[in-house]
Amino acid sequence: MSANGLPASTWKPLLICPHAELSRKLSAVWHATAQAEAMVESPRYLDGQGLQDLISGHAITLCFVDVGTDRELALGLVRAVSETGIPVVALHTANDADLILSCLRQGAAEFLYTPFNAESFRAALDRLARRAHSSRNRSGGRVFGLMRGKSGCGSTTLACNLAFQFQALTLQKVLLADLDPLTGTIAFLLKLSSTYSFVHALTNSSRMDEALWRGMVTPSRGVDVLLSPETPADLVYEPQDVTAMITYWRQLYEFTILDIPGPHDEWGLSLAKSCDELLLVTTNELPAVHATQITLARLEFYGVSRSKIKLIVNRYNTDIGLSSEAIETALELKVFHDVPSDFGSLQKAMMEGKPVAAGTKVGKSIADLAEKLTGHTRTPKKHSLFGDLFSIFETA
Repeated sequence: MSANGLPASTWKPLLICPHAELSRKLSAVWHATAQAEAMVESPRYLDGQGLQDLISGHAITLCFVDVGTDRELALGLVRAVSETGIPVVALHTANDADLILSCLRQGAAEFLYTPFNAESFRAALDRLARRAHSSRNRSGGRVFGLMRGKSGCGSTTLACNLAFQFQALTLQKVLLADLDPLTGTIAFLLKLSSTYSFVHALTNSSRMDEALWRGMVTPSRGVDVLLSPETPADLVYEPQDVTAMITYWRQLYEFTILDIPGPHDEWGLSLAKSCDELLLVTTNELPAVHATQITLARLEFYGVSRSKIKLIVNRYNTDIGLSSEAIETALELKVFHDVPSDFGSLQKAMMEGKPVAAGTKVGKSIADLAEKLTGHTRTPKKHSLFGDLFSIFETA
């Protein structure tokens, strides 16, 4: 136990410090406070891939960054590490108020400067432990599941874009999980890869901890992404494994977005039941609406209440297909949101492995949907005369 009565946190630290003397002093105070884990050290600033490899390869849970040797590179690293959810302690040789503020704005949790001493160092670690303890024991975040009413309705693309909108809108921790064991495509859409998949998370759900979890997720633009297996997998699990896995996610993330396969087996049904809200995605084409009728009936038959289902009509085109009123009549369910058809914008985003552009029709619609689901509202941008003039020339 720590001095404050909380369970002591076992940190697995990474020290990124080109300043040799600063590195030596930090290592000395780390050992002086009888920390159990040895430090992983990098004597140079890392690029994105190098940082990701070190974090995942050593299950890093705490990062110290020298912010004085090259401020610009260091502040970029502080932001990159903090976006993964790992707490960052900024290090410097002096008490620099402006630099402290810059580090905090980039996501640093603590700022330490020389001369280091064991008492202030322990105090900083205790504050970090309290935050971690509070995060683990909070009541839990909200879980949204996206399920296709019919294959090809775009539920996976919508899940990806909603995750990034949630993070940008709320500035909270967001998890995007591809839970399709056979045909998951989030890795393809976002151009990501990982040795681990949700199958590993499911297998280890009863003994999951922060160090293990950090190695399983892949950070992407501020969102943690859990991928599906590269090759189709046969799932072997107990019902309590699903509960333990999602309970852990609730404790760790403010918002969790699950890309769920259809309700045609126990896996899809168990995930649908575990969500707070299930976004059922269809299009306004007649075959899609017919298939969604069957999906709804199966969900209801196996105990998924209609009260938790929100109907999303994707690629909605008023000139072709059924109207919203006709869809509501056929499904006996209110349309929660229409996402307009915008093939060009989605295709461009897909080719680049990025979220759809915010200024497009579909981008604005997904942002509106994120507002409705989270209860947060976007902060309108301030315009100036010169800014508007420059934007005119840029688009001319």
